[in-house]
Amino acid sequence: MNTWLIIAGVALTTFLLRASFIVFADPQRFPPAFRRALAYVPPAVLAAIVAPGLLLPQGVLDFTLANARLPAGLLAMAVAARVRHPLAPIAAGLPALWLLQWLLG
Repeated sequence: MNTWLIIAGVALTTFLLRASFIVFADPQRFPPAFRRALAYVPPAVLAAIVAPGLLLPQGVLDFTLANARLPAGLLAMAVAARVRHPLAPIAAGLPALWLLQWLLG
């Protein structure tokens, strides 16, 4: 029970710290350069999550054609940029990945 109380306490503390920034901060008082920089946070976070999955499939950098994730990921990115629908890159990239994995063995 003590472990669960600690987990709940840490979760509540984390939530309150993040919520305080949203609830108490006035975005209009932020400097303009800071507000412009905030626009780049979501793409940077997404890139930090996706890039290791595409480029480090076995824990080492792999830019070869044997890495099926790289061309499938590039195809998914191209579809996302062209179509602008959240399901389109999944619908294009996943079958491409499966096909490439099947072809490469």
